[in-house]
Amino acid sequence: MKPYKDMNLQELRAERVRLEEILKTFKDKNLNLLIARGIPSAEQVEVSNEMLDVINSKTVNISSDGVDCRNYGGGLTGIAEAKELFSEYLGVGADEIMVAGNSSMGIIGEILAHSIRKGVLGSTKPWSAYPKIKFLCPVPGYDRHFGFCEYFDIEMIPVPLGEEGPDMDIVEKLAAEDETIKGMWCVPKYSNPSGISYSDETIRRLANMKTAADDFRIFYDNAYAVHYVYKMVEILNILEECKKAGNPNRVYMFGSTSKMTFPGAGVALFAASKENIEHVIKGMSAMWTGWDKINMLRHARFLKNKENIMRIMSRHAAILRPRFDIVINAIERELVPAGAGDCIRPDGGYFVMYRAPNGCAKAIFDTCKECGVTVTTAGATHPYGKDPDDTYLRIAPSAASLSVLDEAMQIFCAAAKFVTVNKQISALIGA
Repeated sequence: MKPYKDMNLQELRAERVRLEEILKTFKDKNLNLLIARGIPSAEQVEVSNEMLDVINSKTVNISSDGVDCRNYGGGLTGIAEAKELFSEYLGVGADEIMVAGNSSMGIIGEILAHSIRKGVLGSTKPWSAYPKIKFLCPVPGYDRHFGFCEYFDIEMIPVPLGEEGPDMDIVEKLAAEDETIKGMWCVPKYSNPSGISYSDETIRRLANMKTAADDFRIFYDNAYAVHYVYKMVEILNILEECKKAGNPNRVYMFGSTSKMTFPGAGVALFAASKENIEHVIKGMSAMWTGWDKINMLRHARFLKNKENIMRIMSRHAAILRPRFDIVINAIERELVPAGAGDCIRPDGGYFVMYRAPNGCAKAIFDTCKECGVTVTTAGATHPYGKDPDDTYLRIAPSAASLSVLDEAMQIFCAAAKFVTVNKQISALIGA
């Protein structure tokens, strides 16, 4: 394929006509193909069906520490089996973890709200006492994190995300200069949406860096800790690194089983220093008496240990891999040679991040939409929905069938080429 940048005006116009005909064919089919959300497929959900049988009216539903999981009691940190299992999973102590409700997003929101209302451990005043507080936001990043900031009126400061994590020179400079920078979002493994994992150096620098704010917190959303597709990556334990650096209370770690077992019916995880856990429990006890202990017991008995979790995740990877192959192969076969964008090949996670030629992402999104394909909204990868270069689009391969995904990528590639050709024509004629 001849790159579009090497075509003359006549060749580009002929290519545009060809692509218009392809897109019209798809428009006439009135399709509705969704590749916008990172939700597990029906095949993946079925991997955990046996979990529905481990608890019933005939099983002993008492936890190993004697808590009747059908009743009140047990406190806010979770039952013993669940804490043992998930402390192994996250690499923390049993007194450094809370196994909570069904949603890590819910726990993140609770802790963020508490920090604003009451402050964090060691705060001299709550975050709400400042006229404005700010968070560092690696970009491209996760739109739900940005949504928290918008809801709580936290100013977002974008920081470039590279192949080893956020640009630490920028992070260190900003955090050291401004005491109103109270936090930072991180998705350290198979990051949403780029799929990169933080390097050892990045994690050490996060743990060791100087901050102007004594109450600075890293919101470390390790949602994809074992969610590999092609390669299982190991990263440093940031809580251990923070302890070594003399900053044991700096990090809040989050996770869940939402993409291991049943989304919306899993368990959420919060890990931090023992002192942070105690501080958060004190605040939450005003609002909560406990979590769903039956669900914790069900998960502990089904998942058993980290080794078994990895066996389960290998089944998920086998389901996801052909879907990721379709998306990545289409981009690398159709778009890269044409100069119509590329993607980062992820080791895991739930997304493929497509990078369009500058100024093209929104037009590609709109063209796909006209043809019946919905990807994540252009700009969602950046704070306030504003991608300054208009270049990133997030594709979610997980939920669609292979046939749907194949057709969706045919449309996506045609749309990306069409928009790129139009941009090249405009450049040549000076429009």
